Amino acid sequence: MVDPDAVTRVVEAAGPHDLVLEPGAGEGVLTRAFAETCGQVVGYEIDPLLAGKLAARTSGDERIRVVRGDFLAARAPREPFAVAGNIPYAVTSKIVDWCLRAPGLTSATLVTQSEYARKRTGDFGRWSMLTVRTWPWYRWELLDGIGREAFRPVPAVDSAILRIERRTAAPGQAVPDLPGYRDFVEYGFTGLGGSLHATLRLRHPADRVDAAFAAAGVDPDAVVAHVHPDRWRVLYEHLHR
Repeated sequence: MVDPDAVTRVVEAAGPHDLVLEPGAGEGVLTRAFAETCGQVVGYEIDPLLAGKLAARTSGDERIRVVRGDFLAARAPREPFAVAGNIPYAVTSKIVDWCLRAPGLTSATLVTQSEYARKRTGDFGRWSMLTVRTWPWYRWELLDGIGREAFRPVPAVDSAILRIERRTAAPGQAVPDLPGYRDFVEYGFTGLGGSLHATLRLRHPADRVDAAFAAAGVDPDAVVAHVHPDRWRVLYEHLHR
């Protein structure tokens, strides 16, 4: 990433944190920028040459630590932390999965291919199963687009800033447990009945499914991917009382 404005937008989107893990630190353009707003930045770089150069350039900066290795092999910190960076696009899904499995993750601010970010945030008018399945616990947002001209070498695709933020419970309330919610969503996405409504009626009494769809304000003929994640929560709660 060579465009200073794009760097600034990524750093502002990530926000300040005590600890940030950066997958694919590369030459350290974002690493050094994150260090200006965060307490500690741990940059992971799998390329030994790039990692060595970055470690040498930042050796006098106590805010930055460079790890020569694969971010995906890293053990998640026990304390709260954020992930942020211009990640290697070939392993986007694996990095996102790593983030979602980390108990201490507060947020992940990732520069990804534009298509990936749009797909995960409903920007195409459709919602992916991963987004719906994790929605009660994580907020997915498409924050900004970054044109391909912001990078050298210039890639063949445009990019975007994807923000995944762990939801926090309101004062006096607990984070929802929702046992079976993930399985409920996965089953709904199988499309066994054709529509979501018909699929759910294969497992639940027809009148209860009808009442759940009415309460959620979802058309019985709605395509499964067109149902907003918030509506899935209502469907689940009505069918699992």
